[in-house]
Order: sequence, then structure tokens, then C-alpha cells
Amino acid sequence: MRIIPAIDIIDGKAVRLVKGDYNKKTIYNDDPVAVARSFEDAGLEYLHVVDLDGAKSLKVINTETIADITASTSLKIDFGGGIKSRNDLDQVLDRGVAQVTCGSLAVTDRILVSSWLQEFGPERIILGADVRDKKIATRGWLDQTSVTIDELLSYYATHNLSYAIVTDIHKDGMGQGPSFELYEELIKAFPSIKFVASGGVHSLEDLDRLRKLGLDGAIIGKAIYEEDISLTELAAYVS
Repeated sequence: MRIIPAIDIIDGKAVRLVKGDYNKKTIYNDDPVAVARSFEDAGLEYLHVVDLDGAKSLKVINTETIADITASTSLKIDFGGGIKSRNDLDQVLDRGVAQVTCGSLAVTDRILVSSWLQEFGPERIILGADVRDKKIATRGWLDQTSVTIDELLSYYATHNLSYAIVTDIHKDGMGQGPSFELYEELIKAFPSIKFVASGGVHSLEDLDRLRKLGLDGAIIGKAIYEEDISLTELAAYVS
């Protein structure tokens, strides 16, 4: 199972939100590049970056920060937040990210995202599914839809999708453990999709449970910044 530390960006700074609430923001570091370097120095290989400014708006905002991270590290980066057009997609791919996560757009324009899956391949395009009570939330979790996670995955499972990051909004930033039951259900229902867990990880025991369930990866954010899990522990876990 891949261990994927997270950097969420607002105004060029590394932050974390609680349950996606922009009014409950904690700034952890003014320099996301330095944070990314610390992950690489600890021996981690992957990085999950979310442009929260972009997710809230209608385009990618923090492109230069992304460029600085890719230029300063060799981390394999998946990027999400604000991907609304081909121009947005090209901008982040041109800046060196390995994968692009489509969240809101995957709900509002399935035909476009499906065409990208065909053009760029399932290794480059990820589905980002942010879930509240099994229904998808969009635009940085500000808007609630009536689309269910099962409906969305059923569609993309037939359109070349290989990877999905699934976040339980109720768990995000709470440090109370991931949605193990949800992931177990999704893995059984959609065996062709590689699932990445996001939200709630706060211990190595959580990682063990996710690995045993068959998750492809686990994203860790607040637990690192609050030092519930140290980078030394993560490095040892990976090795």
C-alpha cells in the first residue's frame, strides 16, 4: 500500500481544514516546498497536493507553487483542486505532476473526463470522490449533490478508470480513523478500481487495517502535521 502525505494549499501556504470547512483552517507552514522536501528527505515517494483555492473557484490557482514543488523534489505528485477545463489540465501536467485528480468536473462533465481517461490513460487521470453520507460533494465540498458514490463509480468503471481517491468528509481532519466499512464495500463492489483512502488516518494501526482491506494507497495529512504519526515512523513503515 502506498503511503501518500498530503499538502493542501490556500494562498500559497500549507493548511488543513476540518470536514472541508474553509472557516476552520489551520496554517501549518508558509512554505509548501519545504514541507514537500521534508517528506522526500524522510524517504517517502508520493505526494497528494490539493489546491483549495482552485477547488473553491473555477480554475487552478496555485500553479506556481506546484511548479516549485515538482522542480525541487522527485516526488510522484497527484494534484487536484480547480481542474475545470483542458487548459487547467494542461497547466498542471506541464508543471510536472504525475497524476491529476478530477473531482467536481467528474460529476458535472462525465463525457469530458471520460475523454481524458481515453487520451491520457488511466495512470494519469484519477477520480476524486468526496463523500458525505454516500453522496458526492463538489467545489471544495461546498456544494452537496444527489449523485451517489456507487453511481459515479459505476459510470467510470466502464470508462477506463483505474484509480479513485475517496474521501469521507465526516472523517476528514477529525483524527478518529478512516471509513473502513465504506472502503470495504467499495473494494468488493468495484474490484477493477484501485482505491486510495483519504480522511481520518491517525495511527499506524489505521494504516494496517487499510492495507489488509486491500487499499492501493492511504493519504495522510493532519496526523503528520499534528505529529500523531512521525515521518520517521512512516519511513520505517514504508521500508
